[in-house]
Amino acid sequence: MRRLPRPRTLRARLTVGLVVLLAISCAAVGVAAVVELNGFLTRRLDEQLSDVGTRFPASLEHRGRLPDNDGDEHGDTRRQATGTFGARLVGGTVTNAAVVRSGDATANLNVPLSAGDEKQLAVVPADGRGHTVDLSSLDDYRVLATRGLDGDVLITGLPLEPVQATVRRLELVAGIVFALALAATGVAGALWVRWSLRPLSRVAATATRVSELSLASGEVALPPRAPESDPRSEVGQVAAAFNRMLGHVEDALTKRHASEERLRSFAADASHELRTPVASVRGHAELALLHPGPVPQQVTRALERIAAESSRMGEMVDDLLLLARLDAGRPLEHLPVDLTRLVLDAVTDARAAGPGHRWILELAEDPVTVTGDTHRLHQVLANLLANARLHTPVGTKVTVSLETDATTAALKVHDDGPGIPDDIRPGVFERFSRADRRRTEASGGGAGLGLSIVAAVVEAHAGCVDLESRPGATTFTVRLPLTAG
Repeated sequence: MRRLPRPRTLRARLTVGLVVLLAISCAAVGVAAVVELNGFLTRRLDEQLSDVGTRFPASLEHRGRLPDNDGDEHGDTRRQATGTFGARLVGGTVTNAAVVRSGDATANLNVPLSAGDEKQLAVVPADGRGHTVDLSSLDDYRVLATRGLDGDVLITGLPLEPVQATVRRLELVAGIVFALALAATGVAGALWVRWSLRPLSRVAATATRVSELSLASGEVALPPRAPESDPRSEVGQVAAAFNRMLGHVEDALTKRHASEERLRSFAADASHELRTPVASVRGHAELALLHPGPVPQQVTRALERIAAESSRMGEMVDDLLLLARLDAGRPLEHLPVDLTRLVLDAVTDARAAGPGHRWILELAEDPVTVTGDTHRLHQVLANLLANARLHTPVGTKVTVSLETDATTAALKVHDDGPGIPDDIRPGVFERFSRADRRRTEASGGGAGLGLSIVAAVVEAHAGCVDLESRPGATTFTVRLPLTAG
């Protein structure tokens, strides 16, 4: 049973269940009909045995001394149906056994019985009721035993073959009819179940289309609702509940999108408005540092810190403004970009900024060209190299490689530093994410926007960025589509 294939779908299960139930019903009806018919015909045969009586087995006692062909004995024989069996037993031993083979009185009536046949006849009770015996020299017989006047036992029998033939014919006809009924029911049941479950299929199709939508961000247009069905049916109730759920989901997505749009608008407006005052503060601080007169050391130090922090704030404002523009879907430049030249320039700048690190460059033999925004792609490289420089100790080896396949350029930045902690790794590309939140100003920590800018710019170029990190091996891989031709 375990090896039999099991139906997986609800439609198949209902169809198979319907056919199985009908098969059980047909089997029950067939068995009952066969048993009843067999019992009815056997009872009719017993009645015939009672009507025949013991005339034929009684005549066997005098057959050997019949004077002519006019006796009653032969008359009794001629009046018996073909196949009638008769036997006479004395003291449990068969003395005579014969069967009517035809209507000819001169025909040989004797039947040779085996020892097993005689044993079966000897145990037949003389109760005047029919019993079934299997005679090897003849066939299955229905016999009736009665005690004779001479203290012997007279057995009369009729063949069961007509009864068995009728029962077999009924079994054959019932098997054919039931098989056709099961086949027709299977086909009709499958069509009926399919028609009945059409509303559920439409609900499943709608659910499939919803599952294929990207619901993480942006405006989401849900597909049309599943068609309504009879609310009194289970399928109709499922469809109605599913449509209500889609309505709630659509309302939540609409509110979420509106909230995201307000947040993006606020970030863009705030970043834009902050650029001017931050630049003004930085300018005034630098101007004060250029004052020719004597300035106390504490004041000079304060002005230098104001200029440095305003510069850092300005960079942060620019990054936030860039992210807001990318979130809003602002188009970038789509021009051929020599990615090899960008890598050379970025690594050269990184060597100058981090002379304590070992910088290794691995480039393809031919120049690699992609389509995109030169300034933004340079910013991606600069952020990845700055991340490797700031978050690894002096002496770390940083390897920058550029590889290509048929359609993609793969830029990898690998370092043998301590790696990124496991609790930080899942959100490393999120905004304001820091590998070490305890860094101080002296450690040179940024605002945590560098890698989020990398992810946003690469996504805007129809690419992807991946991270693999463990102690001693951290690799950022940026994949960008190559320029066609």
